[in-house]
Amino acid sequence: MDWLGIKEFLKDSLKLIAFLFVLLFIMVYVFSVTQVVGSSMSPTLHEDEVLFLNKAQYRFFDIKRGDIVSLEYADTKYLIKRIIGLPGESLEIKDNQVYINGKVLEEEYLEEDLVYSDFSLDETGYQTIPENMYFVLGDNREDSMDSREIGLVSKEQIKGKIFMRFWPVNKIKLF
Repeated sequence: MDWLGIKEFLKDSLKLIAFLFVLLFIMVYVFSVTQVVGSSMSPTLHEDEVLFLNKAQYRFFDIKRGDIVSLEYADTKYLIKRIIGLPGESLEIKDNQVYINGKVLEEEYLEEDLVYSDFSLDETGYQTIPENMYFVLGDNREDSMDSREIGLVSKEQIKGKIFMRFWPVNKIKLF
């Protein structure tokens, strides 16, 4: 191999290393892939669907009601839930309706005949949701481990916003 060949080889190798470094950075800090496990987000999301998670979203934008997020629970487990209650709000579930500050929350993404138990924020030990804390629920309220069971979720537990379902291909959707 002559000097020109070695130079081209090194140049190509450095390009590949740089590309892999950028790809690793993106996968660690910006986007990742996650899979739905269980039925707690049905009918919006279903078992084995594959989703893109935007990890950088909440570094630049506020968490909003209705966002579907991935959150860390019990150090090793990740849950996919919907943001329902925001800091400073009171929350109650009564007669299959969520009330935020005494007003019914309209939730078009839920099935109409869904029946789930009453709940008061007082059960978490708070009258209003503290700063940097959130109340999350699964869309399948009858079968979801969410804030009614695990309590309020801190901003640090929220790993990012689900922004796209890309598998199965016939169900690709932006959220």
